Amino acid sequence: MRARQLEVFTAVMRAGTVTGAARLLNISQPALSQILIHAEDELGFALFDREKGRLQPTPEALELYPEAERLFGGLEGLRRKTADLRLGRAGLVRIAASPPPAMSLLPQVLAAFRARHPDILLRTHVAPIAAMVDMLRAGDAALALALDDNLPPDIEVERIGRTSFCCLLPGTHPLVRGDAVSFADLVEETVISYRSMTRPYDELQAAARREGTGFTPRIEIDSSIAAAGFVQAGLGVAVVDSLLPWAQFSGIAVRPLAGGPALPLSLLSLRGKALSRAEEFIRTHLRAIQVEHP
Repeated sequence: MRARQLEVFTAVMRAGTVTGAARLLNISQPALSQILIHAEDELGFALFDREKGRLQPTPEALELYPEAERLFGGLEGLRRKTADLRLGRAGLVRIAASPPPAMSLLPQVLAAFRARHPDILLRTHVAPIAAMVDMLRAGDAALALALDDNLPPDIEVERIGRTSFCCLLPGTHPLVRGDAVSFADLVEETVISYRSMTRPYDELQAAARREGTGFTPRIEIDSSIAAAGFVQAGLGVAVVDSLLPWAQFSGIAVRPLAGGPALPLSLLSLRGKALSRAEEFIRTHLRAIQVEHP
């Protein structure tokens, strides 16, 4: 029995008349009768006896009906699901991000996205760049936000913005009196910053050389968020990305890094892998960010 025939059979069983079933399905009575006749022809037995304008189900129809109702319910559910997916009302978005964009950009993007697509499930991961690449390859994330654009060839990179660097200082530090902090100002300081052989470290070292000085962190971090507690504890001054909302941390003063480099904000996906409609929706929202921290 085909899907349309199943639909007609179930409607007739529910309504008891051709007129009522046609009204339920919003089709004409002759069209419904024709579908029912074709169904009986293909099955090789009658489903209804015609008695005084009403259709009386045969024993075969009564035996089929419970299974037909179950299948019809599944068919209706499938139609609702496909309609929801088409209209962006259902689905799953899996997105990963390094801590800076996860704390600064992702909340506002997801809030705007949820306002328009409240029924889509959001699954987020906060992870370093190497772990995000593994997630993209394994299918645990469809999209990722990273402060890097130098990725393996199987990772598609789309630059959607950039961010600069800043210095985090204890509130009473003498450098707070200036409008900015230079690399030369940091020479005598205990610097907290990214570990060697990372993109931020390499960019900062190159920028310091252009300024005629060096850049040597004494306390290395993997993620910029760790620097806040270290600065609050008086361990030194930190050089970190400007993307995180540092002003929310008490006891810390924020100053731009003069002569500092920029880092790209990149949207990552697995090359050649198609995105779902829900994931395409969130990618459109992310593309609209256009972050430019000079």
